[in-house]
Amino acid sequence: MKRILYDELLKWKKIPNRKPLLLQGARQVGKTYLITVFGQKEYSDTVYLNFEQEPEIGTLFAGSLNPENLIENISLYIGRKITPNNLLIIFDEIQVSEEAISSLKYFYEQAPEYHIIAAGSLLGVSVGKQKSFPVGKVNFMTMNPMNFAEYLMAFDEELLLEKLTKIKTVEPLSEVLHNKLLSHFKMYLFLGGMPEVVQNYLDNRDVVVARTLQNEILESYSRDFSKYTVKSQTIKTSEVWNSIPYQLAKENKKFKYSDVRKRARASMFEQTIEWLKKAGLIYLAYNVNTSKIPLSGYADRTKFKVYLIDTGILGAMLNISSDIILKGSELFSEYNGAFIENYVASELTSLGNKELFYWTSRSDAEVDFLIQLQNKIFPVEIKSGTSRNLKSLRSYANRYNPEFIIRVSPRNFIKDKDFINIPLYAVFNLHNLISIL
Repeated sequence: MKRILYDELLKWKKIPNRKPLLLQGARQVGKTYLITVFGQKEYSDTVYLNFEQEPEIGTLFAGSLNPENLIENISLYIGRKITPNNLLIIFDEIQVSEEAISSLKYFYEQAPEYHIIAAGSLLGVSVGKQKSFPVGKVNFMTMNPMNFAEYLMAFDEELLLEKLTKIKTVEPLSEVLHNKLLSHFKMYLFLGGMPEVVQNYLDNRDVVVARTLQNEILESYSRDFSKYTVKSQTIKTSEVWNSIPYQLAKENKKFKYSDVRKRARASMFEQTIEWLKKAGLIYLAYNVNTSKIPLSGYADRTKFKVYLIDTGILGAMLNISSDIILKGSELFSEYNGAFIENYVASELTSLGNKELFYWTSRSDAEVDFLIQLQNKIFPVEIKSGTSRNLKSLRSYANRYNPEFIIRVSPRNFIKDKDFINIPLYAVFNLHNLISIL
Protein backbone atom coordinates (compact mmCIF):
# COMPACT_ATOMS: atom_id res chain seq x y z
CA MET A 1 0.00 0.00 0.00
CA LYS A 2 1.16 3.53 -0.75
CA ARG A 3 2.46 5.49 2.22
CA ILE A 4 3.14 9.22 2.22
CA LEU A 5 6.37 8.66 4.17
CA TYR A 6 7.88 6.92 1.12
CA ASP A 7 8.58 10.32 -0.44
CA GLU A 8 10.41 11.38 2.72
CA LEU A 9 12.60 8.28 2.45
CA LEU A 10 13.47 9.26 -1.12
CA LYS A 11 14.51 12.71 0.10
CA TRP A 12 16.64 11.11 2.82
CA LYS A 13 18.44 8.93 0.27
CA LYS A 14 19.43 11.99 -1.78
CA ILE A 15 20.82 14.03 1.14
CA PRO A 16 24.57 14.57 0.50
CA ASN A 17 25.53 14.44 4.20
CA ARG A 18 22.95 11.77 4.94
CA LYS A 19 23.04 10.16 8.41
CA PRO A 20 21.72 6.73 9.42
CA LEU A 21 17.94 6.99 9.71
CA LEU A 22 15.97 6.03 12.80
CA LEU A 23 12.37 5.24 11.88
CA GLN A 24 10.17 5.36 14.98
CA GLY A 25 6.59 4.24 15.38
CA ALA A 26 4.36 1.88 17.31
CA ARG A 27 4.12 -1.80 16.50
CA GLN A 28 1.98 -2.72 13.45
CA VAL A 29 1.96 0.73 11.77
CA GLY A 30 3.83 -0.65 8.72
CA LYS A 31 7.46 0.28 9.31
CA THR A 32 8.98 -3.03 8.21
CA TYR A 33 6.84 -3.25 5.08
CA LEU A 34 7.67 0.31 4.05
CA ILE A 35 11.44 0.09 4.44
CA THR A 36 11.73 -3.35 2.82
CA VAL A 37 9.70 -2.17 -0.20
CA PHE A 38 11.84 0.98 -0.28
CA GLY A 39 14.97 -1.18 -0.33
CA GLN A 40 13.66 -3.41 -3.10
CA LYS A 41 12.59 -0.50 -5.33
CA GLU A 42 15.35 2.06 -4.73
CA TYR A 43 18.46 -0.10 -4.24
CA SER A 44 20.07 -2.95 -6.13
CA ASP A 45 20.71 -4.84 -2.89
CA THR A 46 19.24 -4.92 0.63
CA VAL A 47 20.56 -6.51 3.82
CA TYR A 48 17.79 -7.06 6.39
CA LEU A 49 18.57 -7.87 10.03
CA ASN A 50 15.85 -8.26 12.67
CA PHE A 51 17.20 -8.09 16.22
CA GLU A 52 13.97 -9.36 17.76
CA GLN A 53 13.38 -12.36 15.52
CA GLU A 54 17.06 -13.36 15.50
CA PRO A 55 18.52 -12.42 18.91
CA GLU A 56 21.91 -13.87 17.99
CA ILE A 57 22.47 -10.93 15.64
CA GLY A 58 23.09 -8.78 18.72
CA THR A 59 26.26 -10.73 19.44
CA LEU A 60 27.78 -9.33 16.23
CA PHE A 61 27.80 -5.95 17.99
CA ALA A 62 29.12 -7.20 21.33
CA GLY A 63 32.77 -6.35 20.63
CA SER A 64 34.22 -3.61 18.49
CA LEU A 65 31.77 -1.15 16.92
CA ASN A 66 34.20 -0.25 14.17
CA PRO A 67 32.08 -0.28 10.97
CA GLU A 68 34.68 -2.25 9.03
CA ASN A 69 34.60 -5.03 11.62
CA LEU A 70 30.79 -4.95 11.82
CA ILE A 71 30.38 -5.20 8.04
CA GLU A 72 32.79 -8.13 7.97
CA ASN A 73 30.84 -9.89 10.77
CA ILE A 74 27.49 -9.24 9.10
CA SER A 75 28.88 -10.54 5.78
CA LEU A 76 29.98 -13.75 7.50
CA TYR A 77 26.57 -14.06 9.19
CA ILE A 78 24.52 -13.71 5.99
CA GLY A 79 27.02 -15.66 3.88
CA ARG A 80 27.83 -13.05 1.24
CA LYS A 81 30.10 -10.08 0.87
CA ILE A 82 28.62 -6.65 1.59
CA THR A 83 29.72 -3.67 -0.49
CA PRO A 84 28.29 -0.15 -0.16
CA ASN A 85 27.39 0.19 -3.84
CA ASN A 86 23.66 0.99 -4.05
CA LEU A 87 23.05 -1.03 -0.89
CA LEU A 88 20.54 -0.48 1.90
CA ILE A 89 21.17 -2.03 5.32
CA ILE A 90 18.06 -2.40 7.51
CA PHE A 91 18.37 -2.88 11.27
CA ASP A 92 14.82 -3.80 12.33
CA GLU A 93 13.65 -3.84 15.97
CA ILE A 94 16.97 -2.23 16.82
CA GLN A 95 15.73 -1.25 20.30
CA VAL A 96 16.62 -4.79 21.38
CA SER A 97 20.34 -4.01 21.04
CA GLU A 98 21.83 -0.92 22.70
CA GLU A 99 25.17 -1.70 21.02
CA ALA A 100 23.55 -1.67 17.57
CA ILE A 101 22.01 1.74 18.31
CA SER A 102 25.43 3.01 19.43
CA SER A 103 27.04 1.69 16.24
CA LEU A 104 25.05 4.17 14.15
CA LYS A 105 27.35 6.94 15.39
CA TYR A 106 30.40 5.17 13.99
CA PHE A 107 28.74 4.38 10.69
CA TYR A 108 28.02 8.09 10.30
CA GLU A 109 31.52 9.20 11.30
CA GLN A 110 33.63 6.46 9.72
CA ALA A 111 31.55 4.82 6.99
CA PRO A 112 28.94 7.29 5.65
CA GLU A 113 28.95 5.47 2.31
CA TYR A 114 26.61 2.87 3.83
CA HIS A 115 22.90 3.67 3.69
CA ILE A 116 21.35 2.47 6.95
CA ILE A 117 17.74 2.56 8.14
CA ALA A 118 17.10 1.42 11.71
CA ALA A 119 13.51 0.83 12.81
CA GLY A 120 11.88 -0.16 16.06
CA SER A 121 8.49 -0.33 17.71
CA LEU A 122 9.83 1.06 20.99
CA LEU A 123 12.63 3.29 19.76
CA GLY A 124 11.20 6.31 21.55
CA VAL A 125 11.48 4.45 24.84
CA SER A 126 14.99 3.20 24.06
CA VAL A 127 16.21 6.67 23.08
CA GLY A 128 15.18 7.98 26.47
CA LYS A 129 16.88 5.16 28.39
CA GLN A 130 20.14 4.71 26.53
CA LYS A 131 23.14 6.59 27.90
CA SER A 132 25.28 6.29 24.77
CA PHE A 133 22.62 7.30 22.27
CA PRO A 134 24.23 8.82 19.13
CA VAL A 135 22.87 12.34 19.57
CA GLY A 136 23.32 14.40 16.42
CA LYS A 137 24.56 11.39 14.44
CA VAL A 138 21.21 10.11 13.11
CA ASN A 139 18.22 11.42 11.21
CA PHE A 140 14.75 10.79 12.66
CA MET A 141 11.40 9.98 11.09
CA THR A 142 8.18 8.88 12.76
CA MET A 143 5.60 6.61 11.19
CA ASN A 144 1.97 6.68 12.27
CA PRO A 145 -1.00 4.53 11.26
CA MET A 146 -2.45 5.27 7.82
CA ASN A 147 -4.25 8.59 7.79
CA PHE A 148 -7.46 9.07 5.84
CA ALA A 149 -5.59 10.20 2.70
CA GLU A 150 -3.58 6.96 2.68
CA TYR A 151 -6.78 5.04 3.34
CA LEU A 152 -8.35 6.55 0.21
CA MET A 153 -5.29 5.57 -1.81
CA ALA A 154 -5.58 2.00 -0.53
CA PHE A 155 -9.19 1.92 -1.79
CA ASP A 156 -8.13 3.22 -5.24
CA GLU A 157 -9.85 6.54 -4.66
CA GLU A 158 -6.99 8.69 -5.99
CA LEU A 159 -9.39 10.92 -7.94
CA LEU A 160 -11.38 11.71 -4.80
CA LEU A 161 -8.15 12.36 -2.94
CA GLU A 162 -6.90 14.63 -5.72
CA LYS A 163 -10.18 16.55 -5.58
CA LEU A 164 -9.65 17.22 -1.87
CA THR A 165 -5.95 18.09 -2.09
CA LYS A 166 -6.34 20.48 -5.02
CA ILE A 167 -9.11 22.62 -3.53
CA LYS A 168 -8.44 26.26 -4.34
CA THR A 169 -11.48 27.84 -2.70
CA VAL A 170 -13.56 26.68 0.25
CA GLU A 171 -16.95 25.81 -1.22
CA PRO A 172 -19.28 22.80 -0.89
CA LEU A 173 -18.59 19.60 -2.81
CA SER A 174 -21.44 18.06 -4.73
CA GLU A 175 -23.66 16.08 -2.38
CA VAL A 176 -22.91 12.79 -4.13
CA LEU A 177 -19.14 13.24 -3.54
CA HIS A 178 -19.69 14.49 0.00
CA ASN A 179 -21.82 11.45 0.86
CA LYS A 180 -19.37 9.05 -0.78
CA LEU A 181 -16.51 10.49 1.28
CA LEU A 182 -18.58 10.30 4.47
CA SER A 183 -19.29 6.64 3.71
CA HIS A 184 -15.57 5.94 3.34
CA PHE A 185 -14.92 7.93 6.49
CA LYS A 186 -17.33 5.86 8.59
CA MET A 187 -15.61 2.68 7.47
CA TYR A 188 -12.24 4.25 8.27
CA LEU A 189 -13.39 5.04 11.81
CA PHE A 190 -14.22 1.38 12.31
CA LEU A 191 -11.20 -0.16 10.58
CA GLY A 192 -8.67 2.47 11.62
CA GLY A 193 -5.31 2.89 9.92
CA MET A 194 -3.36 -0.22 10.83
CA PRO A 195 -2.12 -1.48 7.42
CA GLU A 196 -2.69 -5.18 8.13
CA VAL A 197 -6.31 -4.52 9.11
CA VAL A 198 -6.96 -2.33 6.07
CA GLN A 199 -5.29 -4.75 3.65
CA ASN A 200 -7.17 -7.72 5.05
CA TYR A 201 -10.48 -5.90 4.68
CA LEU A 202 -9.59 -4.96 1.10
CA ASP A 203 -8.87 -8.62 0.35
CA ASN A 204 -11.78 -10.22 2.22
CA ARG A 205 -14.37 -7.50 3.00
CA ASP A 206 -14.94 -9.13 6.38
CA VAL A 207 -15.29 -6.80 9.38
CA VAL A 208 -15.25 -9.76 11.79
CA VAL A 209 -11.75 -10.70 10.67
CA ALA A 210 -10.76 -7.02 10.85
CA ARG A 211 -11.85 -6.90 14.48
CA THR A 212 -9.94 -10.12 15.20
CA LEU A 213 -6.77 -8.53 13.81
CA GLN A 214 -7.34 -5.40 15.91
CA ASN A 215 -7.62 -7.54 19.02
CA GLU A 216 -4.39 -9.32 18.08
CA ILE A 217 -2.65 -5.95 17.80
CA LEU A 218 -3.97 -5.05 21.23
CA GLU A 219 -2.54 -8.29 22.55
CA SER A 220 0.86 -7.49 21.03
CA TYR A 221 0.83 -4.13 22.82
CA SER A 222 0.04 -5.87 26.11
CA ARG A 223 3.00 -8.20 25.57
CA ASP A 224 5.23 -5.16 25.04
CA PHE A 225 4.07 -3.75 28.38
CA SER A 226 5.46 -6.78 30.18
CA LYS A 227 8.42 -7.30 27.87
CA TYR A 228 9.94 -3.85 28.13
CA THR A 229 8.95 -2.71 31.62
CA VAL A 230 9.44 -4.12 35.13
CA LYS A 231 6.50 -5.97 36.70
CA SER A 232 5.28 -3.07 38.86
CA GLN A 233 5.38 -0.76 35.87
CA THR A 234 3.59 -3.32 33.68
CA ILE A 235 0.56 -3.23 35.97
CA LYS A 236 0.46 0.57 35.92
CA THR A 237 0.83 0.68 32.15
CA SER A 238 -2.07 -1.72 31.70
CA GLU A 239 -4.21 0.30 34.12
CA VAL A 240 -3.60 3.58 32.30
CA TRP A 241 -4.01 1.97 28.87
CA ASN A 242 -7.30 0.30 29.77
CA SER A 243 -8.68 3.52 31.30
CA ILE A 244 -8.26 5.59 28.14
CA PRO A 245 -11.48 4.55 26.34
CA TYR A 246 -13.47 5.39 29.48
CA GLN A 247 -11.68 8.73 29.83
CA LEU A 248 -12.51 9.60 26.22
CA ALA A 249 -16.14 8.57 26.62
CA LYS A 250 -16.72 11.21 29.31
CA GLU A 251 -18.29 14.55 28.54
CA ASN A 252 -15.17 16.20 29.94
CA LYS A 253 -12.32 14.28 28.34
CA LYS A 254 -9.58 15.75 30.52
CA PHE A 255 -7.43 12.91 31.84
CA LYS A 256 -7.97 12.14 35.54
CA TYR A 257 -5.60 9.92 37.48
CA SER A 258 -8.45 9.02 39.83
CA ASP A 259 -10.22 7.38 36.87
CA VAL A 260 -7.27 5.01 36.59
CA ARG A 261 -7.21 4.09 40.26
CA LYS A 262 -9.12 5.57 43.19
CA ARG A 263 -7.27 8.38 44.97
CA ALA A 264 -4.35 8.06 42.54
CA ARG A 265 -2.05 11.05 42.09
CA ALA A 266 0.13 12.22 39.22
CA SER A 267 3.30 10.89 40.87
CA MET A 268 1.90 7.37 40.59
CA PHE A 269 1.23 7.33 36.85
CA GLU A 270 3.06 10.19 35.11
CA GLN A 271 6.03 7.94 34.28
CA THR A 272 3.61 5.43 32.75
CA ILE A 273 2.00 8.06 30.55
CA GLU A 274 5.43 9.19 29.37
CA TRP A 275 6.31 5.57 28.49
CA LEU A 276 3.12 5.15 26.44
CA LYS A 277 3.76 8.45 24.70
CA LYS A 278 7.36 7.55 23.80
CA ALA A 279 6.18 4.14 22.62
CA GLY A 280 3.92 5.97 20.15
CA LEU A 281 0.75 4.41 21.55
CA ILE A 282 -0.93 7.60 22.75
CA TYR A 283 -1.10 11.29 21.83
CA LEU A 284 -1.41 14.03 24.44
CA ALA A 285 -3.20 17.35 24.03
CA TYR A 286 -2.13 19.91 26.63
CA ASN A 287 -4.34 22.61 28.05
CA VAL A 288 -3.69 26.31 27.49
CA ASN A 289 -5.82 29.12 28.85
CA THR A 290 -3.71 31.87 27.25
CA SER A 291 -3.53 31.59 23.46
CA LYS A 292 -0.17 33.07 22.49
CA ILE A 293 2.78 31.98 20.36
CA PRO A 294 4.47 29.65 21.06
CA LEU A 295 1.62 27.54 22.40
CA SER A 296 4.14 25.18 24.01
CA GLY A 297 5.28 28.04 26.23
CA TYR A 298 1.78 28.55 27.64
CA ALA A 299 0.78 24.90 28.06
CA ASP A 300 -0.22 23.57 31.46
CA ARG A 301 1.37 20.13 31.31
CA THR A 302 -0.48 18.98 34.39
CA LYS A 303 -3.77 19.21 32.46
CA PHE A 304 -4.14 17.14 29.32
CA LYS A 305 -6.26 14.76 27.27
CA VAL A 306 -5.02 11.34 26.17
CA TYR A 307 -5.90 9.90 22.76
CA LEU A 308 -5.21 6.43 21.41
CA ILE A 309 -3.00 5.83 18.40
CA ASP A 310 -5.88 4.67 16.19
CA THR A 311 -9.69 4.78 16.06
CA GLY A 312 -9.87 1.14 15.04
CA ILE A 313 -7.95 0.19 18.18
CA LEU A 314 -10.26 2.43 20.23
CA GLY A 315 -13.29 0.67 18.72
CA ALA A 316 -11.82 -2.73 19.53
CA MET A 317 -11.18 -1.72 23.14
CA LEU A 318 -14.76 -0.48 23.42
CA ASN A 319 -16.02 -3.56 21.54
CA ILE A 320 -18.07 -1.43 19.15
CA SER A 321 -20.10 -3.74 16.88
CA SER A 322 -19.72 -3.42 13.12
CA ASP A 323 -23.42 -2.71 12.48
CA ILE A 324 -22.92 0.82 13.75
CA ILE A 325 -21.20 1.61 10.43
CA LEU A 326 -24.63 1.46 8.79
CA LYS A 327 -26.40 3.64 11.34
CA GLY A 328 -25.94 7.09 9.87
CA SER A 329 -24.44 9.52 12.34
CA GLU A 330 -24.60 7.23 15.38
CA LEU A 331 -20.95 6.26 14.97
CA PHE A 332 -20.02 9.94 15.08
CA SER A 333 -21.84 10.64 18.34
CA GLU A 334 -21.12 7.33 20.09
CA TYR A 335 -19.33 7.76 23.43
CA ASN A 336 -19.72 11.55 23.40
CA GLY A 337 -17.93 11.89 20.09
CA ALA A 338 -14.85 10.01 21.37
CA PHE A 339 -14.12 8.54 17.94
CA ILE A 340 -14.26 11.89 16.18
CA GLU A 341 -12.00 13.74 18.59
CA ASN A 342 -9.54 10.83 18.67
CA TYR A 343 -9.59 10.72 14.86
CA VAL A 344 -8.76 14.43 14.60
CA ALA A 345 -5.92 14.05 17.12
CA SER A 346 -4.48 11.24 14.96
CA GLU A 347 -4.81 13.24 11.75
CA LEU A 348 -3.19 16.34 13.26
CA THR A 349 -0.31 14.20 14.50
CA SER A 350 0.14 12.70 11.02
CA LEU A 351 0.40 16.27 9.68
CA GLY A 352 3.55 16.73 11.74
CA ASN A 353 2.11 18.46 14.80
CA LYS A 354 4.54 17.17 17.41
CA GLU A 355 2.37 18.47 20.24
CA LEU A 356 -1.36 19.06 20.47
CA PHE A 357 -3.10 21.79 22.48
CA TYR A 358 -6.64 22.69 23.51
CA TRP A 359 -8.02 25.88 25.08
CA THR A 360 -10.29 26.44 28.04
CA SER A 361 -11.55 29.68 29.50
CA ARG A 362 -12.02 30.34 33.18
CA SER A 363 -15.75 29.88 32.64
CA ASP A 364 -17.08 26.90 30.69
CA ALA A 365 -15.84 27.53 27.13
CA GLU A 366 -13.55 24.95 25.53
CA VAL A 367 -12.01 24.71 22.06
CA ASP A 368 -10.87 21.19 21.18
CA PHE A 369 -7.65 22.03 19.35
CA LEU A 370 -5.46 25.04 18.66
CA ILE A 371 -3.35 24.91 15.50
CA GLN A 372 -0.20 27.03 15.32
CA LEU A 373 0.64 27.67 11.67
CA GLN A 374 2.45 30.48 9.87
CA ASN A 375 2.95 32.30 13.18
CA LYS A 376 -0.79 32.38 13.68
CA ILE A 377 -3.12 30.41 15.93
CA PHE A 378 -6.37 28.95 14.62
CA PRO A 379 -9.05 27.53 16.94
CA VAL A 380 -10.57 24.24 15.79
CA GLU A 381 -13.75 22.84 17.33
CA ILE A 382 -14.87 19.27 16.66
CA LYS A 383 -18.54 18.47 16.21
CA SER A 384 -19.68 14.87 15.89
CA GLY A 385 -23.16 15.95 14.77
CA THR A 386 -24.69 18.70 12.66
CA SER A 387 -25.09 21.23 15.47
CA ARG A 388 -24.52 24.84 14.45
CA ASN A 389 -23.58 25.94 17.97
CA LEU A 390 -20.43 28.08 17.92
CA LYS A 391 -20.53 29.30 21.51
CA SER A 392 -17.00 28.21 22.49
CA LEU A 393 -15.48 29.32 19.19
CA ARG A 394 -17.12 32.74 19.50
CA SER A 395 -15.96 33.00 23.10
CA TYR A 396 -12.41 32.34 21.93
CA ALA A 397 -12.78 34.78 19.02
CA ASN A 398 -13.99 37.55 21.30
CA ARG A 399 -10.82 37.21 23.38
CA TYR A 400 -8.17 36.66 20.71
CA ASN A 401 -9.66 37.84 17.40
CA PRO A 402 -8.24 35.05 15.20
CA GLU A 403 -8.23 35.44 11.44
CA PHE A 404 -10.60 32.46 11.14
CA ILE A 405 -12.50 30.13 13.43
CA ILE A 406 -12.74 26.53 12.25
CA ARG A 407 -15.30 23.84 12.91
CA VAL A 408 -14.73 20.24 11.84
CA SER A 409 -17.98 18.31 11.44
CA PRO A 410 -19.92 15.90 9.18
CA ARG A 411 -21.20 18.94 7.27
CA ASN A 412 -19.93 19.95 3.83
CA PHE A 413 -17.41 22.74 3.24
CA ILE A 414 -18.78 26.11 4.37
CA LYS A 415 -17.18 29.56 4.42
CA ASP A 416 -19.08 32.43 6.00
CA LYS A 417 -17.00 35.51 6.77
CA ASP A 418 -14.55 34.42 9.49
CA PHE A 419 -16.18 31.01 9.96
CA ILE A 420 -15.00 27.88 8.14
CA ASN A 421 -16.54 24.41 8.32
CA ILE A 422 -14.25 21.60 7.19
CA PRO A 423 -15.73 18.12 6.65
CA LEU A 424 -14.34 15.37 8.85
CA TYR A 425 -12.84 13.59 5.87
CA ALA A 426 -10.69 16.62 4.92
CA VAL A 427 -8.75 17.08 8.19
CA PHE A 428 -5.64 15.54 6.58
CA ASN A 429 -5.56 18.61 4.29
CA LEU A 430 -6.12 21.15 7.08
CA HIS A 431 -2.79 22.96 6.73
CA ASN A 432 -3.29 23.47 2.99
CA LEU A 433 -6.88 24.60 3.51
CA ILE A 434 -5.76 27.18 6.04
CA SER A 435 -3.16 28.49 3.59
CA ILE A 436 -5.82 29.26 0.94
CA LEU A 437 -8.28 30.97 3.29
